[in-house]
Amino acid sequence: MFYNNRIYREDLKYIFRTVNSLDKLNNCNVLVTGASGLIGSLLVDELMFCNEIGKFGINVFALGRNKLTLEKRFKTHYNNKYFHIIQHDVSYPLDCSYKFDYIIHAASNAYPQAFITDPVGTVMGNVSGVYNLLEYSRKNGLKRFLFVSSGEVYGEGIEDNIEFDEKYSGYVDNTNIRACYPNAKRTAETLCVAYTHQYGIETVIARPCHVYGPTFTSKDNRASFQFIKNIINNEDIVMKSKGLQIRSYCYTSDCVSGILTILLHGETGNAYNIANKESIVSIREIAEIIAEIAGKKIITELPSEIEKMSYNHSTRSVLNANKLESLGWEPQFDMRTGLERTINIVKQVYNQM
Repeated sequence: MFYNNRIYREDLKYIFRTVNSLDKLNNCNVLVTGASGLIGSLLVDELMFCNEIGKFGINVFALGRNKLTLEKRFKTHYNNKYFHIIQHDVSYPLDCSYKFDYIIHAASNAYPQAFITDPVGTVMGNVSGVYNLLEYSRKNGLKRFLFVSSGEVYGEGIEDNIEFDEKYSGYVDNTNIRACYPNAKRTAETLCVAYTHQYGIETVIARPCHVYGPTFTSKDNRASFQFIKNIINNEDIVMKSKGLQIRSYCYTSDCVSGILTILLHGETGNAYNIANKESIVSIREIAEIIAEIAGKKIITELPSEIEKMSYNHSTRSVLNANKLESLGWEPQFDMRTGLERTINIVKQVYNQM
């Protein structure tokens, strides 16, 4: 699987070398929710890599709704004494005997089709999930709680060519069903700040831009992953829109190094954007890069009704990450390099299955 892949381990080593003060996690209990997802699974692998390379004693708790999925994803760690699986849905209160030092809450419906087919679950996974985990933290003591939010909280920019910093707030159409995702993230962020103010719990918020990398799940229908799935299946790239929307992107390893930097060095009650200023591209440009890497053509198909409803119609979503960079974080992988690594890792892993 991923953990023993050479390129993937290079990514793990890069994170280990670039995040300052990772040894603060030594002998701590760290809970990662959404552990089988795009970001959560790499976080779990990175913490286990810290144990392997740094000789840390981090007890890593991988939480998810499906135990079999977690066992399959992390079979490399399954018999490791520092690795633990917790089967749980964060929409319900967490009741377990463990006392966690850190919680990284990365569980959420994060792929657009789920916003349309399961909008209630999208809201509850964020709002109720954060509430239940913060209540657990309040009752059991915690060093720090990190909430993985989203750059979608900024909505549609009012001014042209603006970069969203952490104080910006754009327009979200509350009557559009797709608003379930950005508005749930906004509410959950406010809940984090409220618990910090009222109960003194240390909370920090990560706002990743559009993240891509090899650890995507089979359910993820975001455009960049659909293009990569086309390549894995030896197909031409299929576009279902003109793809003119401009977005900030970030490779998963840069994102995880950012999350760990925020966890260890971020200011309590603050939010931090995670975005690579060298990866501001359109969806069309991503398709062109992937097609060039794989030697494929780009073809056009009509989207389904659910796909059309799930689209984010924001024409430009560019995040300013200066605040995170002031903590010493610096992304390493531009768009082409990140996509090349993603395709190579996924091809190698799938060929071994």
